[in-house]
Parts: sequence; C-alpha cells; structure tokens
Amino acid sequence: MTALPAALLAAEWTRLTSTRLWLWGLLAALGSGAFVGLLALAGPENFTPPLPGLDTAQGTHVLLGLLGCTVFAPALLGTVAVSSEYRHRTITTTTLFAPRRWTWLAAKLAVYTGAGLAYGAVAAIVAGGALFGVAVLKGITLGLPTVTVAALLARIALTMAVYTLLGVAVGALLRNQVTALVAVGAYFYMIETVLMLIPGIKELYPYLPGGATAALTGFTYLADALAGQTGTSAAHLLSAPAGAAVLVCYALIAIAVAVAAPLRRDIM
Repeated sequence: MTALPAALLAAEWTRLTSTRLWLWGLLAALGSGAFVGLLALAGPENFTPPLPGLDTAQGTHVLLGLLGCTVFAPALLGTVAVSSEYRHRTITTTTLFAPRRWTWLAAKLAVYTGAGLAYGAVAAIVAGGALFGVAVLKGITLGLPTVTVAALLARIALTMAVYTLLGVAVGALLRNQVTALVAVGAYFYMIETVLMLIPGIKELYPYLPGGATAALTGFTYLADALAGQTGTSAAHLLSAPAGAAVLVCYALIAIAVAVAAPLRRDIM
C-alpha cells in the first residue's frame, strides 16, 4: 500500500476547515472543558449525592472522569465526517477525484485523527485550567498532584482521538447520517449501560470502549453507582495499560473496517 498523496490530505483538510464542522467541534471541546470547570466551581461536595471535594484525590478524579464521559462528542463529529458526504451527494465527486476508495478514506482517517487530537487537547487544556483556577479561587489544593492531573488529561485527549476514528468507521459503514448518529448516540447512552445491568453479560463491559476508557482514565464512578443502585458488584475494570491496549485494538479494527468495507459497495 503506497503512501497517501499529499493532495488528498490537503483536500480533506480543506473540506474540514471550509465547513462549520470544525467550529462545532471547537465549541463542543470548549463546552466539555468548561462543563468540568462549572462542576468544580459548584463543588463535588454539593452534588446529590455529595462527593468528596476537590481537595481530595477522589473528588478531583471524578471531575476528570466526567470529562472522559464526553468522548461521544468527537465520535459524533467523526461520524458526520463521512456520512455527510453521502447525505449531500459529494461522495461522487470525491470518488471521481480519488477512484481508489481506500485512499480518500485513509486520508479522512488521517485528518480526523489530527482533528480528534486537537479536540481532546482543547477540552483537556480548558478543563485543566478551570480545575486549577477554581482551586486558586477557593484557596485549596487539588487532591491530585499536577503531574497526575496532566497525565490523566493527556490520556483523555488521546482517547478522544480514538473515538473520532471509531466515529469515522461508523459513518463509512452505515453511510446514512441519521442512522449513524442514532447508532453512536444509542450505544453511548444506552447499550453499554444496559450491559452493565445484566448479570453475566456485564463481564464484557471492561472490554467494550466505555469500559476500556474507564480503565484508562481510572473513572469507576459510573460503574460503582450502578452497582450500588442494583445491589450487585461493580464490573471489574482492566488496568490502565490494558484499557489503552483495548482502545488501540478498537482503533485498528475501525481503520481496517472503514477502509475495506466500502470497497465492494456501490457509492449511491
């Protein structure tokens, strides 16, 4: 497989920056980071039920984990990247420009990997700045060392890039924009949560994207809360390195599927 032509990468970058998709992505990233800041300002100890404050490791970890729960947003953006081509019928022009379909799909994957990293970086920087800003405002010290906070934010940023790739793969497979967006939204809001409630089947959760993300970020609050509500034991998560490996595997599978699956299908 030869290297991607620079023209394809440039064309995909132009497509991204010439539409409002990048603006919506920027606003979503800023909003995700600001959301963490607002929660920090309100104080975890004022939540219902109350949680440990920002001056504790658990309180800081929970807020950082909530940022990780917003990874569905870059996944949706990745989905739109491909499905919008079919919706607006620009896919025909794209294919005529690059008859070897794997090349434009690979170019889209490459560009949106960078976009996902940028999204994650913006969200992480805003969230981190907000956390430290609120800590200074309240005259407290965060419960986690600065290095640990930075490492967790970096993990979340990388995770968002992976989810962007997964979104691109879903868009390439389903093609219909509404169907693809509903499938991604339903998965994050319903399917994984339902699996966590089913005895036996919930053992699969650590190997699903949500479970792997929770392991990577150390965010167990959701699993623990569901276990408390149902009176069952929480699903055992993988270690952080194992969670990262699972996410990398999903990314590789997504790339392979996104490139290979559409090759034998009609464009329209």
